[in-house]
Amino acid sequence: MNSCIFCKIASGEIPAEKIFETEHAIAFLDIMPRAPGHTMVIPKIHAENLSDLPREEVGPYFEACQRATDLIKKALTPDGFTLGMNYGRVSGQEVDHLHFHILPRWQGDGGHSLQSVVSNKPTEDVKIIAEKIRKAT
Repeated sequence: MNSCIFCKIASGEIPAEKIFETEHAIAFLDIMPRAPGHTMVIPKIHAENLSDLPREEVGPYFEACQRATDLIKKALTPDGFTLGMNYGRVSGQEVDHLHFHILPRWQGDGGHSLQSVVSNKPTEDVKIIAEKIRKAT
């Protein structure tokens, strides 16, 4: 995609502080980091979200996410990580290209758990919700 900033990073058109690059993915530091070592991993092919990533690319993509996490752990020795992605604008996705955030965490850093980003408790019983999801397969 011509206008996608992450596609431009993947093609080398826009520079980035790359951690590493594989045939399938690139890991680079976020330009607006929330923590030291805040890294994003993107697939080299354009996929707006996880559902758009071709199945044969999923494994290599998550291997790159794992590798980036391992490198950050070794280099910066954080106490933990918050890992994840925003899927769609309502979730906070700002760039319409799949990207996985790796946020190193330290004791007392002021952050919270991933579950703290939303408070929309279900009104239906979890068994009903689970059945709806199972029927969708």
